[in-house]
Amino acid sequence: MTLANRFILLVGLAPILAAQQTPVAVVGAHVIPITGPEFDNGVLVVEGGKIVGVGPAASTKIPDNARRIDGSGKILMPGLIDSHSHIGSPAGGDGSAPIQPDVRVLDAVNVRNARIQKAQAGGITTANVMPGSGHLLSGQTLYLKLKDGRTIDDLLIHLPDGRIAGGMKMANGTNSRRQPPFPGTRAKSAALVREQYVKAEEYRDKIRKAAGDASKLPPRDLNLEALVEVLDGKRVVQFHTHRHDDILTVIRLANEFHFKVVLHHVSDAWMVADQIAAAHVPVSLIVIDSPGGKIEAKDVSFTSGAALEKAGVLVGFHTDDPITDSRLFLRSAALAVRAGMSRDKALYGLTMANARILELQDRIGSLEAGKDADFILLSGDPLSVYTHVLETWVEGVKVFDRSDPKDYLYAVGGYGASHDQDDMSFEDEEKEEEGE
Repeated sequence: MTLANRFILLVGLAPILAAQQTPVAVVGAHVIPITGPEFDNGVLVVEGGKIVGVGPAASTKIPDNARRIDGSGKILMPGLIDSHSHIGSPAGGDGSAPIQPDVRVLDAVNVRNARIQKAQAGGITTANVMPGSGHLLSGQTLYLKLKDGRTIDDLLIHLPDGRIAGGMKMANGTNSRRQPPFPGTRAKSAALVREQYVKAEEYRDKIRKAAGDASKLPPRDLNLEALVEVLDGKRVVQFHTHRHDDILTVIRLANEFHFKVVLHHVSDAWMVADQIAAAHVPVSLIVIDSPGGKIEAKDVSFTSGAALEKAGVLVGFHTDDPITDSRLFLRSAALAVRAGMSRDKALYGLTMANARILELQDRIGSLEAGKDADFILLSGDPLSVYTHVLETWVEGVKVFDRSDPKDYLYAVGGYGASHDQDDMSFEDEEKEEEGE
């Protein structure tokens, strides 16, 4: 792009950026706030990327200068949160070692990947983007806002202390059992993990004893440095595990090294729901609607959500995209309800439970004043197979509109739906090309 064109682009962007500061009010919709009862003829007021008001029309003030969006006949609810995804085609560790905590998804996500737009089409506004599960420890995950961005920095979530939000991916079971240097058995897998965490504890102790004296500090070790963040509670371990015995191994490791953990997939969760509950460990559940896959998932059951709810476990859902399609994320909750989970907890699992799993519950997961303006408009009940996501908004900006032909293509598929975005696919630059 020429300098002149860049100047034109900036000038053209000015009114767009200004428009984002104008209050927006969605009026007339049936509202599912998640943290409170549903209600008809609701109002959601958004300003500066935040929710400033939500409630029935009779008691919710709308600013005089607000742009009104007619939600009549539609369902309004918080943006969906995917606690385990691989959108953006992230590549984690390589074959050199089974434990690679220094690897960062930050350095591997393609934010122009079409699967991000497809996730928006599914109503997903926040996602935990992970490296794969072929390692015992495959690296640092990222919690991303699914905005339309040109670089990864546009999607990052920063914590109050300035750190980039993310967890640590671990796995056990069959995926990480390969030829050396990878372990060949479950027992060796657990032994290697324990050995590495012991090293991390010793590394942390040396740093503490040095008390800031550079001459006494151990040589910097990026692997151990990342694991110290886990030991100190700064990173939650997001642990891929399926079989009932593997699930209990994860709980033993978490108890031994006192790290925060979320159990992911847990195909056999229904077998050990009481043990999971006793350990006070949350679950990120995948709902697979077709047979096949790995042998350790042979006993997967739709009833896991209901069993975990009954036991008192915090349950969220995830897509593991591309294992299940982000555009069909609402179906995970619907299938769980069909198998006995309550409607309220299933919808909570798509939203607030996952916000808690990512430790972002103060910002996302429900429609409440002060939270980020992440929300979706649906054509019908969220658990109906006939329902479509009509609009998806992230921090007060619409990122998906089913009535837009470009967005419709991402929602339904077809030629071009899997093409990565380029610079000229962004709306403002298209308008520049068209002379608008």
